[in-house]
Amino acid sequence: MARQLSLKTLPDLGGSVATPSYSREDLSPGIVHIGVGNFHRAHQAVYLDRLFNKGLDLDWALIGAGVKTYDAAMRERLEAQDWLTTIIELDPHGLSARVTGSMIGFSDINPSALIKTLIQPEIRIVTLTITEGGYYVNAKTGGFDADHADIQGDVARTGDPQTIFGILIAALGLRKDNGLSPFTILSCDNLPENGKVARQAVVGLAKLMAPDLAGWIENEVAFPSSMVDCITPATSDRERALVRDTFGIADAAPVACEPFRQWVMEDHFPLGRPRLEEVGVEFVEDVAPYELMKLRILNGGHAAIAYPSALLGHTYVHEAMADPDIAAWLKDLISTEVIPIVPVIPGISFATYLDTCAERFANPAVGDTIARLCLDGSNRQPKFILPSIADARRAGRPVNGLALEVAFWCAYCALTADEASGIPLEDERRDQLQSAALAAKEDPAAFLSLTDVFGDLGQDQAFSSAFSAHLKALWQDGARAVLQRYLSSQSLTS
Repeated sequence: MARQLSLKTLPDLGGSVATPSYSREDLSPGIVHIGVGNFHRAHQAVYLDRLFNKGLDLDWALIGAGVKTYDAAMRERLEAQDWLTTIIELDPHGLSARVTGSMIGFSDINPSALIKTLIQPEIRIVTLTITEGGYYVNAKTGGFDADHADIQGDVARTGDPQTIFGILIAALGLRKDNGLSPFTILSCDNLPENGKVARQAVVGLAKLMAPDLAGWIENEVAFPSSMVDCITPATSDRERALVRDTFGIADAAPVACEPFRQWVMEDHFPLGRPRLEEVGVEFVEDVAPYELMKLRILNGGHAAIAYPSALLGHTYVHEAMADPDIAAWLKDLISTEVIPIVPVIPGISFATYLDTCAERFANPAVGDTIARLCLDGSNRQPKFILPSIADARRAGRPVNGLALEVAFWCAYCALTADEASGIPLEDERRDQLQSAALAAKEDPAAFLSLTDVFGDLGQDQAFSSAFSAHLKALWQDGARAVLQRYLSSQSLTS
């Protein structure tokens, strides 16, 4: 019979489950993490759990936080099990389980409670996983989107901010007034130069909300960039059953993830930091080259396989990677059009990194879904694919394959507009994307005219012409024929 996960039942879990070797009573908070989803618990929380198991830096435990409905649901689930999480590592050679205890509390889900938590002197770092689309970036300019309704809402009610950035600004202002040094803000989202993006959002909003405070934030608050990596599928009944049936644990919010983890960050923490280098974190002077490698090759690779796989009817990522056409498409596209424009990192082979990515994608134990990879395309494509197109065009390099990737995305958006497909489009711009994709059946330029997604890229003749040709072929011949024809043409020119 499965045991309900709690501090009380930890000793009863048996030798097959790794549990914390430290006492939770010895931990004290040092980090507030905003956005306690699966990725954070599979990644940052695991690194800290490993550090605490070494008996190191026990004053850097985590306090969870958030302001969304799903944050409240997560808080409720975790509170019932003393903030513990079961992590299942999905190694194809055998599953393993550990219970992490690095989170010791969770702020109440309202702005005032979170501000109260953030002004505590022991809080020295605030970390974020708020998704790629959560930073209010203007797609046309790359700058801060001051006109976004959420931002204008915070400006209108300066004393009652509702966005994460408004809340951070309010807390920083109170810390300044109370003579406390500012906490460091560390983004752990998949964005190029995510520290700069986080700084742009905080300072940009501060200039509108609290102009007298904005200069102090700009000069005093550290925003190091970081690169994070660990494939972490969504939790479903499958994962809950796996934890229950294999390891005898009743966990309302378990996390299943691949065994691979990577975390590279800039070492700029004025109030100190945990010694995460002791558990495998890499600290570097400039994380940008590592971020770019991961965003363009791994995340770009995920985007590349997502839409053709969906059009071909694949459900799981490992099933798609077992399709010779999808596997060949991934390798060819990234090798020929993406890797050549990624700046070299001394000592790192991008070809080897791509091979590792392909092996990770093909791991059947992970059970990652194509549907997850298709999520939020209007935010992910501008982060993972469109910058490669822009860089390639500036360098005078071909974008035929990248244009095909965008055509696959367009065809997918059109497919989801048909209720008979049974495929939902989970994207904040769903209606806009579906309407443009349907219009693109007659005029391919209709899709590229979404300037809040593509910016000026739709005006590039080489890209738009290749996109139009691919899209017309997809409407006429279908995804399999177009994909095979592309691969055949690539083999003839290689």
